[in-house]
Amino acid sequence: MKVARLLTPGADFVIEELPRPQPGPGEVLIKIAGAGVCHSDLHIKQGGVPGVRLPNTLGHENAGWIEEFGPGTESRGFEIGDPVVVFGGWGCGTCRFCLGGQEQLCNTSLWSGVGPPGGYAEFLIVPSVRVLVPTGDVDPVLAATLTDAALTPYSAVKKTLPRLVPGTSVLSIGVGGLGQYGIQFLKMLTPARVIAIDTDPAKRELASTLGADVVLDPGADDATDQIMELTRGQGAEAVIDFVGVNSTMTLGTLSVGKQGLFVLVGLAGGSVPYSFFGIAQGASLTTSNWGTRNELTEVLALAQRGALVSHIEKYPLTAINDVFNRLERGMITGRAVLVP
Repeated sequence: MKVARLLTPGADFVIEELPRPQPGPGEVLIKIAGAGVCHSDLHIKQGGVPGVRLPNTLGHENAGWIEEFGPGTESRGFEIGDPVVVFGGWGCGTCRFCLGGQEQLCNTSLWSGVGPPGGYAEFLIVPSVRVLVPTGDVDPVLAATLTDAALTPYSAVKKTLPRLVPGTSVLSIGVGGLGQYGIQFLKMLTPARVIAIDTDPAKRELASTLGADVVLDPGADDATDQIMELTRGQGAEAVIDFVGVNSTMTLGTLSVGKQGLFVLVGLAGGSVPYSFFGIAQGASLTTSNWGTRNELTEVLALAQRGALVSHIEKYPLTAINDVFNRLERGMITGRAVLVP
């Protein structure tokens, strides 16, 4: 099979021909329809994510068709040829997080494309049918992005729901692959005013088309003042940062209101000082890491009824280095998907 492998941090991907993997007992072989290109893979490529074993095949946003069951694998209602998405937050299966249904909080070195080979290839081995979710009538190429680009903001938005009652505001930072879905979930699930910000005019326009109530340029000298004016001087009840650089985190912590919640999603490596007087009284900071398999089924249910708009760009797997170069330069609006 054709694969795109990352041999060392900072290098380009190398297209190689490797033997098609054979699923072992309990495993399933998936023929990849599409694999989403995530910013976290860009950080891995740049050497910014610890614990990733290289050489390896990256790619944790995967969808395709069931190609083969390993010996003794229980199909549990699945059949050869079924279109599926792959939940990539594989865990050990025995710790309290896994047993509680939050495998994505287990050892990240077990995740697809981080430890085991991922989906930047023609075929992918998954450990069990338990990590598969039927796509229904959703195009598997489009569905690939739902496994992270949609699932991660969905889980992050759910953390803010207790605070977002009528009359409140939420600040959504970044309108990229994740932010595009974050705006949609905020509009679907909350009555709050959605304030979206992005430095890119095209992405600000996208935010408006997706339903953001107010769209701002964070580069404006008075960006923080505008946010405070929109929130009646109280600050936003919730802030979700899909970028995670120093500047966005600073803006977010300055904009969150008393007893508000700042949710950091972006992996760009930024940080802010955290002190008693450095943030509004009673405000909390937390991270949000992917989502659960159950939440993925909820995202798929929304997609299957046509409630989600996905802005994707399709590329052949052989164009992977050009795709990552464009991603690094901020030239992809929405999400890129590699098609073998």
